Amino acid sequence: MNELIEKRHSVRKFDPHTPVTKEQLKALLEAAMMAPSAKNKRSWEFIAVTRREVLDEIARINPNAAMCATATAAIIVVGIPQPEIPSDFVPQDCAAATQNILLEAVALGLGTCWCGVYPNKDKVPLFSKLFDIKEPKYPFNIIAVGKPAEVPKSRGFYDESKVKFIE
Repeated sequence: MNELIEKRHSVRKFDPHTPVTKEQLKALLEAAMMAPSAKNKRSWEFIAVTRREVLDEIARINPNAAMCATATAAIIVVGIPQPEIPSDFVPQDCAAATQNILLEAVALGLGTCWCGVYPNKDKVPLFSKLFDIKEPKYPFNIIAVGKPAEVPKSRGFYDESKVKFIE
């Protein structure tokens, strides 16, 4: 198994004194933009946040993103519907970009936690307002980023009962 996949964990406690650098954020965003997308439409945008007040506000308005209170950065993945592709493909594109961010973060020695926003009808308007995201665009998720204060122990999740082989 790929080492990055094996080492990737959802980190919920970060070292608040170790900032994520602009270079690290650019590397994460470059990895995101390398993700596959339907018809190569790249139906995403990204908002990179390092401002402490905004990270605290994310944690305040979304208890599931409470780890942003100790994270030193966050990336908001924004979905952009495209006329050339079905709208339900946009979340798939955003998810692929998100996974690339999560794996690149491991390579950079950073931790992350993927916090869903879309399609939650309560959260989407809150984060659209906070980040001035205008329809038809929508906030897909928030990824807390930082130096992990603690790293969960690796564990396997392979479950043979979830697999059907057709040979």
